[in-house]
Amino acid sequence: EVELVESGGGSVQSGGSMTLSCSASGFTFGTSDIGWFRQYPGNECELVAVIRSDGTTDYGDSAQGRFAISKDNAKSTVYLQMSRLKPEDTAMYYCAADVLPAGGSILNSLYYQSWGPGTQVTVSS
Repeated sequence: EVELVESGGGSVQSGGSMTLSCSASGFTFGTSDIGWFRQYPGNECELVAVIRSDGTTDYGDSAQGRFAISKDNAKSTVYLQMSRLKPEDTAMYYCAADVLPAGGSILNSLYYQSWGPGTQVTVSS
């Protein structure tokens, strides 16, 4: 059974840092693309960052220059290091995995078949 579990969320003050983790199981982690998305209440998922199976990365506009995505294939875990956090970064953060061959853009949430339950990040001003 495919499972993704996010951890590391919580509350932090504006300008602070936080690292999220996504632990994966039930699929071949090393050959899958993994993405971090976030969702504001009532809104669609927004791309934060993605890391391809080959280790290359892409970032959403709001994350560029402040966030860094990385992975440890041996631990089947993806990390999202967030720095210079802003109140507008407050959202539910989800990791997602492309566990089946799929078309479309890796930057689009529809590309991913499996999702974790999410972890809340709250940034106070």
